[in-house]
Amino acid sequence: MSDPARFVGVDTIMIDVVLKVGSLPRRGSDEAVRERLVTTGGGFNALSAASRQGLAVLYAGQLGTGPFASIARVELEREGIVAPIDSIVDVDLGICVVLVEDDGERTFITAPGAEGRLRAEELATIELHSRDVVFMSGYDFVYRDLCTETLTWLRSVRDDVLIAFDPGPRVMDLPRDVLGAVLERTDWLLCNAAEASFLSGERDAEHAARALLTRHVRLGVVVRNGADGCYAAQDSSEVLHVAGVPCDVVDTNGAGDVHNGVFLAEVASGTSLLEALRRANVAASIAIGELGPATCPRRDVVTKRLAEVY
Repeated sequence: MSDPARFVGVDTIMIDVVLKVGSLPRRGSDEAVRERLVTTGGGFNALSAASRQGLAVLYAGQLGTGPFASIARVELEREGIVAPIDSIVDVDLGICVVLVEDDGERTFITAPGAEGRLRAEELATIELHSRDVVFMSGYDFVYRDLCTETLTWLRSVRDDVLIAFDPGPRVMDLPRDVLGAVLERTDWLLCNAAEASFLSGERDAEHAARALLTRHVRLGVVVRNGADGCYAAQDSSEVLHVAGVPCDVVDTNGAGDVHNGVFLAEVASGTSLLEALRRANVAASIAIGELGPATCPRRDVVTKRLAEVY
């Protein structure tokens, strides 16, 4: 009997300090926040989304030691997510200040920490199985020291392990040779329309998905396009468009991560491409109705809403 599928997240976890504001403050001004939240974010968003769909989840990252690391450990344990890498003791987890405006748009200010101290030899201690899905993001490669370690490890990953990659908002900061090496090993490329346009040179999300499948990845591409839904290209088939789900927008922070986590959890579980995309759309539409990044609903909630929408 083969090992059960697992979601293995390498995308770095941080602590998010979420501040709800009317609009971005003017330089030198003092803006009072309307709501605030301190929570685990970054890679935790996709990890928790996959876990809430019933998949076994493992965080292959460095947490460090300190008050921020303690917050993350509590959240990981609550979600049933295993974090097997031993923590370093001389540095705490990093933080990200997230300014959320009235329309749901978010702006980040990042202060890196222990998550950037991950080493290739630590990653190598994790035994990967043939049905595992490894999720990585541009944040794993944008910082030089961390990039050296994660890229070294990525090149050693066995070929029957699925690699999913979301370049994220720092895609333009990734060195061209690094981006090329990561895309060469990527099975599923997951990105939003702006990132897809940057990578492909195509302005249209559908055309970008087709171009990226042809030029880069080994298995498939998903391009998230906000309220329009998402586009997916796999093998040589036509690009599939799955319409978005009407919803009230409170906070778009983590919406892409929720989409990624649910989609990959469903793919790993053997769900069809169409249903996996529909479930991801539904989950993201529910998640952006709440303040905070890790707001993915559980699978039964997604199933109920799925029947109503599609």
